[in-house]
Amino acid sequence: MRKGIIAGNWKMYMTHTEAEAFVKELQNRLMEIKTPYEVAVIPPFTALYNVSTIIDKRLLKLGAQNVFYEKEGAYTGEISPKMLKALNCDYVVIGHSERRRYFSESDEMIARKLKAVLGEGMTPILCIGETLEQREKGVHKQVVESQLISDLAYLSGDEVKSVVIAYEPVWAIGTGKPCSPKDAADVALFIRNVVAQLYNRKLAK
Repeated sequence: MRKGIIAGNWKMYMTHTEAEAFVKELQNRLMEIKTPYEVAVIPPFTALYNVSTIIDKRLLKLGAQNVFYEKEGAYTGEISPKMLKALNCDYVVIGHSERRRYFSESDEMIARKLKAVLGEGMTPILCIGETLEQREKGVHKQVVESQLISDLAYLSGDEVKSVVIAYEPVWAIGTGKPCSPKDAADVALFIRNVVAQLYNRKLAK
């Protein structure tokens, strides 16, 4: 049975000291409410170490916002899956719309990142979704399908079982055009059907 996940991507907000204070407060609140969901925080890289030293894994999981696909090498400014694993990261966000848009990340690069993160035993959160222009043209399902096929290209069925697929309606971010539950459910069902076609229906569930 699937377990619900609530993952907070902090983007480029909070210093390492602000992050520490926030996580301490969040954990105190989680002890009070006893949520049935898995909750993860995804701070910027500069706060990962500090948060990793205070996080209570019974209450919170730790995630990173991005990763490179090589274990090590001359890749100035990049962070490897091995480094994130050493910080006890559970999740890694891959293919976020901002990475695709501002940093020109291709589906080929995203596919390699997925493989690398799974190789270190962490769970990738694969973000897929369409822009406002694509939604208005009615090609949103084709866009989502194309991303899925390309991004999962290097993974076996057993590996895909460990991937979290997050539908990210790019057109609803900061536009004043909210994504309705019906729209989200419609695309979620479509994603499940595509995964069933690529692998099998049991896996898609």
